[in-house]
Amino acid sequence: MPGRTVSVIHFSVILPAAGRSTRFGGGELKKVYVPLHGQPVWLHSAKRFATRPDVRGVVVVISPDDEVYFCEQFADVCDQLGIQIALGGETRTDSIANGIRALNSPGEFIAIHDAARPGIDDAMIDAVFNTAAGSGAAILALPVPGTLKRVSIEGKIVETVPREGVWEAQTPQVFRRQLILEAYEKFGNEPATDDASLVERLGHPVSVVRGGLKNLKITTKDDLVVAEQLLADVS
Repeated sequence: MPGRTVSVIHFSVILPAAGRSTRFGGGELKKVYVPLHGQPVWLHSAKRFATRPDVRGVVVVISPDDEVYFCEQFADVCDQLGIQIALGGETRTDSIANGIRALNSPGEFIAIHDAARPGIDDAMIDAVFNTAAGSGAAILALPVPGTLKRVSIEGKIVETVPREGVWEAQTPQVFRRQLILEAYEKFGNEPATDDASLVERLGHPVSVVRGGLKNLKITTKDDLVVAEQLLADVS
């Protein structure tokens, strides 16, 4: 009796790396290019996704200002890993849209992961991929542990915000391809700090999967120090 054919779900991954790194502080290198355990920040997560059998393609979205530098420094490793490059736009949503358009043969799902989150691991990716495959949309996130204060521009507390049910979004954020394409078509010109918020505007529920502390986003030099410690045991 012949065995049944197992359907494999494929994912494509967009890594936005076109930000200005203004909060990271001075220096010649933007945060995504700073060395972290022997390789640039962006390459940690790029390798993690590019070597997965369920990932069909990885696109790194870089600033047009960085194109010459990026190609000089990383063309070989991109060729080895099959990583594509796209140029960013005026806004984050423009950059993501450019990355989606650059995909040669996109999978059924598109995952968007901050290039400045080098601590992502296979267990977190497995969890959010599997959840998205069942619900159509899923993100990693962590419940907010501390007390939240809303503060005025004068530096005075306005109110204490209840933290029950409040989570901090992480990435990857993973969506059925047609769903994220529709969200970008309808709302891509509107302000949005993450991609899930665009899908939410469609009225489609987005599942939340617990992420991890080591999946922090590097924003400042202090974050880089923390990442060095958290990833010390990662080869």
